[in-house]
Amino acid sequence: MTFDIKRMEEIYDLKNGLVDSPHRHDFYIILLVFKAKGTHIIDFNEFLLENHQVFFLSPGQVHQMIELEKSFGWVITFSRQFLVKNNIDYRFIEDINLFQDYGYTPPLSLNKIQFNQLNQYTQEIFETFNSDSKFRLAAIGAWIKLFLIYSNNICSTHPKDPQQLQTGSLILTSYRDLVEQQFAKWHKVQQYAEALHVTPDHLNRTIKSLIGKTAKEYLQSRIIIEAKRLLTFSENSTKEIGYGLGFTEPANFSNFFKKCTGHSPTTFKKNR
Repeated sequence: MTFDIKRMEEIYDLKNGLVDSPHRHDFYIILLVFKAKGTHIIDFNEFLLENHQVFFLSPGQVHQMIELEKSFGWVITFSRQFLVKNNIDYRFIEDINLFQDYGYTPPLSLNKIQFNQLNQYTQEIFETFNSDSKFRLAAIGAWIKLFLIYSNNICSTHPKDPQQLQTGSLILTSYRDLVEQQFAKWHKVQQYAEALHVTPDHLNRTIKSLIGKTAKEYLQSRIIIEAKRLLTFSENSTKEIGYGLGFTEPANFSNFFKKCTGHSPTTFKKNR
């Protein structure tokens, strides 16, 4: 599967309104909600499921929909291969800052005009997908890009100084890439700062100015989300999970997890 689009109400009917267990997919998801009531849990954070919202989920994110009544809207799914085939650069997905790989990913609330515009793009996508057009996937790729650009414009809050934005964005992109590669080995911001040739203080300030959390908070969140995912889906013991995440002593992993979440890894795993 490289691309698909479905109506939320059809999915609800297919499931007979039953709630799914927490699960994850290996593709991107856009959830454009027209009417809904319930809860959407993403990476263990709960968000109200309401009218006129749009959610963006990345591959690997854990989510669960708890609908109190039938929802109406659209579910768009596409793979990384779809992006490649349609010449949508992965950096574009990163730069628009709508899809987060993990952590706190609240929905984008829309006014009537904004919803109607995104719904119009989605209608075009749906009609094109169900046509026999020779270049339908290329056309869909163009509509998807318009959808994402419009969404990004709704929520953009850029610093006034373009030079500050450009420099900060380069550091943020490099830091995110490095965290993704090394979070199970490097647990100190100083290690990332040295690799990026900046001071830890500068790295913390820059990251916080762009995403609202320091480099240290970002790193800790990445480790915790991975720990929660493994505790939920892996059959490994908490000791093995901690070791896999770079903690040489089980007590260190347990203390870190409890400090960040308020409860022990064992308690979290039992509750799941």
